[in-house]
Amino acid sequence: MKQIENKTLRTLAEYGLITFSIWIMVVGIYFFKFPNNFAFGGVTGFATVISALTHWSASEFTNIVNAVLLVAGFLFLGRNFGIKTVYATLMMTVFLYFLERLYPITRPLTREPLLELIFAILLPSVGSALLFNTGASSGGTDIIAMILKRYTSLNIGTVLLLVDVTGVILAYFVFGPETGLFSSLGLLAKSLVIGDVIENINLCKCFSIICDDPGPICDYIIHGLNRSATVYEAQGAFSHHKKTVILTTMKRSQALKLKNYIHTVEPTAFILISNSSEIIGKGFLAN
Repeated sequence: MKQIENKTLRTLAEYGLITFSIWIMVVGIYFFKFPNNFAFGGVTGFATVISALTHWSASEFTNIVNAVLLVAGFLFLGRNFGIKTVYATLMMTVFLYFLERLYPITRPLTREPLLELIFAILLPSVGSALLFNTGASSGGTDIIAMILKRYTSLNIGTVLLLVDVTGVILAYFVFGPETGLFSSLGLLAKSLVIGDVIENINLCKCFSIICDDPGPICDYIIHGLNRSATVYEAQGAFSHHKKTVILTTMKRSQALKLKNYIHTVEPTAFILISNSSEIIGKGFLAN
């Protein structure tokens, strides 16, 4: 997104990605999580339990709680309350509302609960990871975390984990041990999947290029890929020939271009390529 120079187009692209991410989450929640009563994952997890105990549908409960939390966010966080999170929460409410009326669902889509659990974990996790990558969240317990972070010294991760665990424990009593066990498995897998998806989205390639002529390679990195590099002199331990080492980091799509270019201009260059999902430094994230 940050590669888009036009501010208006960049904003439209960001909100388009947020909308798409919320849609992925809602599909996983509405078609796979709610019908199977999987009670993991914050507000939507509690919604399955409340739906079984009251006349409310899981979608209605989720929308009501999200609305209450939005109001609480504005009251307690004021201007610090992210507009992207507000938009994402409203989109979730809209999508759940229309799905419930356009495609009412009262039972699971298949007779394979494990298959449905996979999609109930995977789709919302991918959606959450995409949202996180745009600097947004889907609201819900995330809003509670924002409020607690500002006004208390509580460990936010522990509080949110307790909320999730409480929903899973209730599932054992309300739906029985089978659904409770599936919910426990979902809770364990959810955090792992979200972490892996975020890591893969942010994955970059780090190059250490040992070559004789750094000029063409550096020129391509700077002007062809819009990146920079660090260059220093080195010496071969066996041959004692002087070499130049180029250090640079870039996205995966750019890495393939650089690798092919190096093979073209200096086939004998020695290239070390490693993965990194966390790059800290002025200028890198802006590109």
